[in-house]
Amino acid sequence: MSDAAISGRHLGATKRTKAAQGALMKSGIARKVVYGALPWLAIILLWYAVRLSGLVKPTLVPTPWEVMTTWWNLVTEAGFLTDMYMSTQRVVLGVALGILAAVPVGFLLGWYQPVRRFIDPLINFFRALPPIALIPLVIVYFGIGETAKVVILFYASFFAGVIVMYEGIAQISPIYLRVARTLGATDLEIFSKVVIPLAVPHVLTALRVALGVAWATLVASELIAAQQGLGAVIQDASAFFQLDTIYAGIITIGVIALIMDYLLRRASRRLLSWQERING
Repeated sequence: MSDAAISGRHLGATKRTKAAQGALMKSGIARKVVYGALPWLAIILLWYAVRLSGLVKPTLVPTPWEVMTTWWNLVTEAGFLTDMYMSTQRVVLGVALGILAAVPVGFLLGWYQPVRRFIDPLINFFRALPPIALIPLVIVYFGIGETAKVVILFYASFFAGVIVMYEGIAQISPIYLRVARTLGATDLEIFSKVVIPLAVPHVLTALRVALGVAWATLVASELIAAQQGLGAVIQDASAFFQLDTIYAGIITIGVIALIMDYLLRRASRRLLSWQERING
């Protein structure tokens, strides 16, 4: 067989292999899209079923199409984009400050058991307090400006982050430290090359948890005389019984939180590519 024929066969096999890989990739993407869309489709169908069932008054349950129309009108005609920006800004600032404070505190509690035993009751006490209950005190101490809203979000993010951090640090297996000491590592090397890399997954988990808690606390934070923000939109709509606007505001909060969580998970996969996962 000539070299040209052999080369042609190899080229054909390579093309078939690439075509097969492309088909598999496309089918995998299609499968992910279908699996991702099915739960939302089920919710929309259930929503319509509740509306058409007659179990509740139609005026109390706007249809998904009505909510979508209202949302589009808000985006195109009102200052809804500004409200979205203001709420996102508050959440990002509150979470960033909360995690910056929670990481060292959580590390201290997780690494030093006597400190954890002393502080743990206080952490759990304040963590159990709902942020909305602190609004009168926050207004007294911080006024009704942006600082007060960020303080509420900081409070919620900080305690959520501390719990995740110190539980994660406390569960680091001592075998890693023993192996490092056996290999002659100093305390500084153990901390910088063993403990910190093992703590990174817990920092990212604390960030995700704090982000979720902050979005859940957003409406409470914007009870403090907010003129702009998704919480303010929802509160104003409730005063005029505009249920479609309330639904639109709630769904917008959920969508923004979902997008931010997705981006954070993508970043976590890149940063933790060395970490073994059960499902990849």
